[in-house]
Parts: sequence; C-alpha cells; structure tokens
Amino acid sequence: MTQTILITGGAGFVGSNLAFLLKSKYPDWKIIALDSLKRRGSELNIPFLKSVGVEFLHGDIRNKEDLCIDEKIDFIIDAAAEPSILAGLDGTPDYLINTNLNGTIHLLNLATRHNAGFIFLSTSRIYPIKTLENLNYRENDFRFELEDVQPVQGCSKNGIAETFPLLGARSFYGATKLASELILQEYEAFYGLKAVVNRCGVIAGPRQMGKVDQGVVVLWMARHFWKKVLSYIGYNGSGKQVRDVMHIYDLFDLVDYELAHFTEVAGKVYNAGGGRNVSFSLKELTEHCAEITGNKTPIEKILTNRTGDIPIYITDHSLVTEETGWNPRRNLQTLLTDIYEWIKKDEKQLKNILAG
Repeated sequence: MTQTILITGGAGFVGSNLAFLLKSKYPDWKIIALDSLKRRGSELNIPFLKSVGVEFLHGDIRNKEDLCIDEKIDFIIDAAAEPSILAGLDGTPDYLINTNLNGTIHLLNLATRHNAGFIFLSTSRIYPIKTLENLNYRENDFRFELEDVQPVQGCSKNGIAETFPLLGARSFYGATKLASELILQEYEAFYGLKAVVNRCGVIAGPRQMGKVDQGVVVLWMARHFWKKVLSYIGYNGSGKQVRDVMHIYDLFDLVDYELAHFTEVAGKVYNAGGGRNVSFSLKELTEHCAEITGNKTPIEKILTNRTGDIPIYITDHSLVTEETGWNPRRNLQTLLTDIYEWIKKDEKQLKNILAG
C-alpha cells in the first residue's frame, strides 16, 4: 500500500538515512524530509535525498506554521532533536526545550489531525545519571564491564532494560525526551494516537557529522583519518568507559519492521541499541580506528570526569528482539569500515566539518 511519511530532522544523520532507505525500498511511497538545516553539514544531505526522489521541506518543528501540511500523512517519524548531552548546561536550555519538547508536541498535534501513526525516536539518556553511575561494574585491561548482580531492577551484564528506574536527574536533553514520552502517552490515552517509542543508544554510520558530545564514533574515525588529537576525558584518562552502538542500517531495519507491523507495536516502548555484542570502550575504539586507517593519533588524557558522563551504558534490547525478532546485524568492524569508506569518498567535502 502506498504511504506518505513525514520524517522530521530529515536532513540530519538519522532522518536523512531513514528517508533515503525508505524511498529506495519503497519507490512508490511519498517520503517528505522536513529540516531547519540548523546543524552544520545537514545541507550536504539534500542532493543525497533528492537523488532517490525524497521531497525536502525546509521547516522548523518549533514553528507550528511550518507544519501546516494539507495532504494526508500516514506516518510521522520524529528524528528531529537537539541531541547534545551538554545542551542547556550553560544556563540557557530554551532552544533545547523548544525543539525537543515543544517541537514534539507540535508534531503530536499534527499526527492527531491526520490520524497518523507516530514513531518517536527517544534516547537512552532518559535513564538517571546517578543510578547509572552507581551500578556494579569491574575494570579489566581494556574496558569496564557490568556485573550480573545489580542494586536496581532492569540491569544485568546484558545492559539496561526498559524497567530501569526513572527517578532522578538525567540531563536537560534526557529530560526533554522523557517529557516528550510522557506527553505522548497522554495523546495515546485521550486522543487515540497510535505510537511506538524507541529509546535509542549511540547510533552511528555514514553521513553523521560527529562531535565529542554526540557522534563520537564518527568523530573518532575522522580524527584518525586526518591525524588530529583526541582526548580520553575522565575516569583517570583510561579510555575504558563503554557504550554500545547501533548501525544506522540496523535502526532502519527496526523502523521498517514497525511501519509494516504498526498495529502490533503501537503502545510499546523499546530499548534499541547494538547491545553487548556491539559495544566498545574508547580505548578499543582507538585501536580499531588505527587499524582501519593505518594512522595513529595523539591521545590527551584528562583525569577529571565530564559533567553528565557515565562509566558504562549498554542497551539490553531483549524485549524488542523477543517481540519483533529484530536484532542488530552489523558488528563494530562493519560500522567503522562503512564510516571510513564514506569519509574517504567525500574527503574534500567533509574536511572542514570533521577534521577540526
């Protein structure tokens, strides 16, 4: 059946990849990518989108007027966000709140008017910092590892599950995404909205304009590619802090499944990520990037922990795997190779954005 899908943040890393892949798989579908183009480098994705027939709409989800879309929309995929964990910590959270919370409310209203299905890309950062800091973990030569016995529910050596406690501070970024989840539940209960929430961990892949506070995998590869300095920040400069990572193509596989089985997943909240099998410490990431690029880069060691950082986060995706059969299919080596090949191919275009 032909569908019309609106993807917000449609020129960003996640949105542009989802739009491109959906249009490539379903050429008869109408895919609209809406983006404000605020993030540097996002404008480079417009030709990429148009090459497969994705319609680009310049607009900002903070402005209700930009969302006056008359044609029938079947699904909205909300990939628009200010994704930095450091956003708002300078005392000015207004842009963050206007984008991540008020912008989502505008989209929920749009979905309600169109009776459209809603796929909300939330974040693992909705889980509180202090609770994550106090988990039981051990240290080996290369990384921190979660213990199987933990002081709270929703955590094991396999990572963080959806039942993990939510009480406590989590960052302004995480708070805006959790607030959006709560408002979304009200729309489900009282307006009949049909929605699914994916709490995504680290996502990476080609076309990501990586920064230190989000997009760290691409940043690491880019700094190795151009032989620029990197830093191990906090945890005594050990580089042993751990994250799991999900290839953007694996996220597409999940979203594609949800679109096809929307009645079954509506009302669900899933933790989505690479899981224990696709996890890395910064120390391990450095070795992988050096091996792929053939370059070594100087590493500065900063002993003091950064505000909002945590020693380890791994996604336990058991629930979504059990209920949908989805499982991450790309390993870390595949992910890093894909990123390297993209940077190598578009080196001239990307140097001013990623090499700094």
